Amino acid sequence: MNNNQLKIVDLKTAVSVVKSGNRIFFQGAAMTPNALIDNLCERYLELSDIEIIQIHTDGEAKYMEAPYSNSFRLSSCFVGSNVRKGVNTNNGDYIPIFLSEIHWLFRRDILPLDVAFIQVSPPDKHGYCSLGVSVDITIPAIEKAKTVVALVNPLVPRTHGDGIIHISNINYAVEINTPIHQSIVTQPSDIETQIGKHVANLIEDGATLQMGIGNIPNAVLNNLTNHKRLGIHTEMFSDGVLPLIERGIITGEDKKVKPGKILTTFAVGSQKLYDYIDDNPVVHFKEASHTNDTSIIKLNPKVTAINSAIEIDFTGQICADTIGAYQYSGVGGQMDFIRGAALSQGGKAIIAMPSTTKKGDSKIVPYLKHGAGVTTTRAHVHYVATEYGIVDLFGKSLKQRAKALINIAHPNHREALDKEMHNRFKLL
Repeated sequence: MNNNQLKIVDLKTAVSVVKSGNRIFFQGAAMTPNALIDNLCERYLELSDIEIIQIHTDGEAKYMEAPYSNSFRLSSCFVGSNVRKGVNTNNGDYIPIFLSEIHWLFRRDILPLDVAFIQVSPPDKHGYCSLGVSVDITIPAIEKAKTVVALVNPLVPRTHGDGIIHISNINYAVEINTPIHQSIVTQPSDIETQIGKHVANLIEDGATLQMGIGNIPNAVLNNLTNHKRLGIHTEMFSDGVLPLIERGIITGEDKKVKPGKILTTFAVGSQKLYDYIDDNPVVHFKEASHTNDTSIIKLNPKVTAINSAIEIDFTGQICADTIGAYQYSGVGGQMDFIRGAALSQGGKAIIAMPSTTKKGDSKIVPYLKHGAGVTTTRAHVHYVATEYGIVDLFGKSLKQRAKALINIAHPNHREALDKEMHNRFKLL
């Protein structure tokens, strides 16, 4: 193959490189190469024992559904809604791992890769393609996969940072012209807005922010319009930062790691977000082993990490990735950033969540559900916020933690929780 030319093939030829018994990597989030994935699934009758490695993907995951699932099995390092049901059956499984450490699975040959399916921009005049808005664990996958197959798409934003790949590292390419996945921004509810106000009150001028996608992060951002000199060093970001950039509130000038730049490993949002990111040197994409490295995160001043939880027990144990034994999402980068924030000069690690579930059950509980995973330990948790306020658990005893958490539980549950506290800790 000429190192200065892509080997352009059709989809059928591209997916024919996969053989029975192979282990395949799928790039994820907005960059999920669905055309390759869907065409691979159509080969289910002739393939067997195919293992898929991924984090979160968008779009349909046919490989998790009958009859395709007879030939494919998923070992996922994160669980999104499209694979959640399958991961909790015989069709798939979950690998508990910090996002910052997934790269070792490839680089240390713990999970050797046969094929990597990715999506990239067309090459520039020097022969370099961009991995777009999902760099995360894709770089080590490309480094180690025996065969790399890419969708080449002019609608992929060209991003600055480490997410580049030379055409000589792509074995087969398929040209497409399809918009990448977008995430629709919705308005925060009254409860989410109140949580956002509480959390925003903790954020200081000059802070470095980490926050994810969703209504609570957006509600926090909506309440930062009077702040100054904020920076972004995060795992991912979405549209909520754009108004603050436009107003000159997010400048990154106080950051120590890539000052003046938004540092991230992936992004998901609207076309407006992708247009802003495209060829913008202000946004710097690094692989997750860098963005989520605690020793790097802590170098920034006033790192304020805002994450969420499914439930929290009286002692401060955070369950953020399971509902009982049911695998709902994944460990992801929560611990990476909670620890990084705690070690940062003036940093704040925050867990923000509604006080109740959609069914009205308390998310503050005496004990985690049977089978629940502890995403963040009680020794790591600091601030916890609900719509009823914020408490700081750092330095507090078990009994003090229980009392503090009950104070920010929903009023309908406080009496019952108080009785449980007395029973658990043998209080008079």
